[in-house]
Amino acid sequence: MMEDTIKNICSEGEVPRLLLHSCCGPCSSYCLQYLSEYFKITVFYYDPNIYPPEEYALRAREQERFTKEFPTKYPVEFMEGSYDTERFYETVRGMEQLPEGGERCFACYELRLRETAEYAKKNGFDYFTTTLSISPMKNAQKLNEIGGRLAEEYDIPYLFSDFKKRDGYKKSTELSREYGMYRQYYCGCVYSKAQRDAEIRQKEQSEAPL
Repeated sequence: MMEDTIKNICSEGEVPRLLLHSCCGPCSSYCLQYLSEYFKITVFYYDPNIYPPEEYALRAREQERFTKEFPTKYPVEFMEGSYDTERFYETVRGMEQLPEGGERCFACYELRLRETAEYAKKNGFDYFTTTLSISPMKNAQKLNEIGGRLAEEYDIPYLFSDFKKRDGYKKSTELSREYGMYRQYYCGCVYSKAQRDAEIRQKEQSEAPL
């Protein structure tokens, strides 16, 4: 669907404005490389789920740096949303013990996409979308389902995508290395960090000599 949308844009000779929600610099890299050929993009860094605050700041500044350094056909701007962590914790209340990739994550998807849709509508963007689908750990079908529903609610088109296709994730890792980007070892929230830390400890213990 994204490719069909882009074909229509090209046939009309337009360069629409796209609000691209980004979860981190590395995930945005290939998305920007691809989309900036067809859109004037503002990268919207809205991620109140990130824990701890020092990690959030590190990821935000890395995203801002990459946005400024990466050469693009059309201009790319950076916009940082509010770091309203209480909104995230309220959103996932009661789902703290659920494993990664389930309903807690889906609620987090919607929180961030809703803020993106609201900002896009208020500021006259032509489309909105997110980099989240580039990760092998993220559910692109669910992201598109949420994005499509919010597009109807806010009356602004959502750019349906699955950026991991056609080696998108692999290309993002290559661009990350090229630009010396910080790559986090866990998704972002305190719950994903705890789960990943436990997995690492378990692996270390199983590999330790007897």
